[in-house]
Amino acid sequence: MSEQPQYPQQPPQQPGYGHPQGGGPYGYPQQGQQPPGYPPPAGYPGGGGYPPPGGGYPGDPSAPYGYDPYGRPYSDKSKIVAGILQLFLGSFGVGRFYIGNVGIGLAQLFTCGGLGIWALIDGIILLTSNDKTDADGRILRG
Repeated sequence: MSEQPQYPQQPPQQPGYGHPQGGGPYGYPQQGQQPPGYPPPAGYPGGGGYPPPGGGYPGDPSAPYGYDPYGRPYSDKSKIVAGILQLFLGSFGVGRFYIGNVGIGLAQLFTCGGLGIWALIDGIILLTSNDKTDADGRILRG
């Protein structure tokens, strides 16, 4: 008798075809699955792998509002509020009192904001500058 050749039960798989391991169709993770190599996000079981939004860490008392891109801490005061206060009430130094610069605020109060000119220029500078600080030396938030 002649021997019949034995054929394998399944044809060999070509590389690059078929479904990838550990995922749904097209290689994406199925709903509820985490991609390999990524920590689970905060709020999910086993989560907490990402820092909170805004770049701040809740346990840092010197920077409760996080840090700017240069590593300087943000203030709890807003430069927009300070600038608007300075534009409208700058003759009384209110914008400077708001950010904690009492000396400049008193000078503006006694000079009526430099007859309004100093207060106007100071309000514009507060609104447009990115490096203005409060009395503690922290960058004003924008």
